[in-house]
Amino acid sequence: MKKIFFSLACLLCLAATAAHAQSYNEMKAEADSAYLASNYSTAIALYENILQGGESAEVYYNLGNSYYKSDDIARAILNYERALLLEPGNGDVRANLEIARAKTIDKLMHIPDLFFVAWTKSLIHAVGMNTWTVVGIVAFLLMLIGLCLFFFSKQLVLKKTGFTAAILCLLIAVLSNVFAYVLKTELTHRVHAIILQPSVTVRSTPSESGTSLFILHEGSKVQINDDSMSQWKEIRLEDDKVGWVPVEAIEKI
Repeated sequence: MKKIFFSLACLLCLAATAAHAQSYNEMKAEADSAYLASNYSTAIALYENILQGGESAEVYYNLGNSYYKSDDIARAILNYERALLLEPGNGDVRANLEIARAKTIDKLMHIPDLFFVAWTKSLIHAVGMNTWTVVGIVAFLLMLIGLCLFFFSKQLVLKKTGFTAAILCLLIAVLSNVFAYVLKTELTHRVHAIILQPSVTVRSTPSESGTSLFILHEGSKVQINDDSMSQWKEIRLEDDKVGWVPVEAIEKI
């Protein structure tokens, strides 16, 4: 009896999955058609509806394109950034993001990282979290093969080759898992946001009476330093300027 119930449960899960996939494909096809017909407001509504059922880099990318065509540069940047969180190695998304950023008013001065830090960040974001996970698994399996050669081979050359390969694969496996963890942390603990209002005054304290420090315009990317208050957020810019903005002025990536 238990086997029958288990089989029925599996069939129901498969049917639900298939129905969801069909619904997703139909909605996406409808949204894509609206975009191609230059009906961007309809495309935006449909893509937003699709994202209610789960995140997708492709949908975020298409939504960003729809906002860009609608001259809503801030929300275009927001959705390109969200797409990059899911697929950091996607060149098309990155290229469109740079095009959108070129249209923003604020040209923030970025403080460059040390060469090694910049290179490491570039390597981590060259591919997505899933890809690094797969690389880690493959490297671990190759490490086991190398150890087998080292312990069981009678030829000295194979022993040396197996030992060297095992050490190298162990290093790759460890780094791949570290890189995957970094990307997962960025995805689950989002600390960056985009300014959505045409302009916002950044203040010295979380109050309208606080001293006005500077003004930011829509599309600017900021880091949230203090997320503890419900109405105000402390932000940091790429040039290390710090201040407070009302929560309605920004939206988390």
